[in-house]
Amino acid sequence: MNPRTIRCSADLDTRIAKATKEAGFGSESAFIRAAIENELRRRGADAPHDGSAAAASFERVSIAIRRLATGQQALFAFVDALAKTVLTCVPEPSGEAYQQAVARAKARYDRFLKSVGSGLSGESGKAFTELAEHAGR
Repeated sequence: MNPRTIRCSADLDTRIAKATKEAGFGSESAFIRAAIENELRRRGADAPHDGSAAAASFERVSIAIRRLATGQQALFAFVDALAKTVLTCVPEPSGEAYQQAVARAKARYDRFLKSVGSGLSGESGKAFTELAEHAGR
């Protein structure tokens, strides 16, 4: 056994002596060893060993990220529809000017998409490029 020295207040020392006698331990050292063993066992039972708490945390984060991605896609779809409406229909041209206005609106829309895409980086930029190519069809 490895010896350990602990310092106790007078009150704690009295309580240890009393508890040792009441519990029937042969010595105060035996009582202290038992108390330490009990505390370590108790703490060990509270600690998850299978990683279930970490897995649950990752699952919550994953769900939150999916919700953010869905919201972001919905926002992009809204802005896309709004931009198409504004660039194409306001003001509504009449007669022969309509085809020319539509062609100009498509050109402005393409420049708009390129401008937005250039402001994005990483995976967002790639996703936006794919969406822009799909929208151009």
